[in-house]
Amino acid sequence: MQTLARVPFFKGVEDLDFEKFDRLCRWRRFDEGELVVDFEDESSDVYFIIAGEVRILIRTVSGKEIILGESRAGQFFGEMTAIDGAKRSANVTALTNSELCIMPAGVFRDALFSSQMICGRILRLLTGRIRELNARLTEHSIFDLKHRLYAELLRMAHPRAGKPGERAVTPPPFHHVLAARIGCRREQVTRELSAMTHDGLIEKTRGALILVKPDVLAARLDEAMREGG
Repeated sequence: MQTLARVPFFKGVEDLDFEKFDRLCRWRRFDEGELVVDFEDESSDVYFIIAGEVRILIRTVSGKEIILGESRAGQFFGEMTAIDGAKRSANVTALTNSELCIMPAGVFRDALFSSQMICGRILRLLTGRIRELNARLTEHSIFDLKHRLYAELLRMAHPRAGKPGERAVTPPPFHHVLAARIGCRREQVTRELSAMTHDGLIEKTRGALILVKPDVLAARLDEAMREGG
C-alpha cells in the first residue's frame, strides 16, 4: 500500500493527516545505475527511500567525483532544496533497484509546519548533519591520508555478528570509492589498506572488509587529534 505510514521517518507521527498527504505524493521505481537527481537540477522534491540504496556525490568541473555518502531504505534526501529553493548541490544515483516516495517541496513544507513531531525530527536530523560535516572538516584539516582512511572505515563499519570487538564494512568497499570519500587517489588507498592488512588491523572476507582491531584505529585517531589540536 502506497502510504506515508510505510515511510520510517513518519513512523509514530500522530499529528499528521496521512490521508491528505498521501494523495499529494507519488511513488516511483528506479533501476540500478539510474540517475535520480543531478547537480544543479532545478527540481525541489524530497525523496524518501522505501527500498534500495542511492549514492550521493559531487562532481567537480574537472570531472573529479567526491562521494558524500550512501543512503538506504528508511532514509531520505532533497530536504535542503525543498527548504531553501536553491539548485541541487549534488548528484544522486540509484546503486540498486530502488523504490522511492517523492514528495513535492510545498507538500514537504506543509507537513513540516503541520506537525510538531515532524518539525522536531527534521531539526534533529539537520543538526546531526551539521555536526557530521564539522567532524569531516576537522578530519581533513588535522588528519593525514592514513588517519582519514581510519576515520572513514570506522564510520562505514557496523558491529560484526558473533565477533565482539570486531566491525565489518559490508560489502567490502571499492578502493576508488574510498579514495573519493577521503579525497585522494585509488593507489594511495590500496597502499594504506595493504599496510593495515600487514599490521593485522583489517582482513578481507568474501563479503566484507573486517576491522579486526577497531579500538586500535580509534586510539590512533584520538592520538592524532590531540597532536593536531
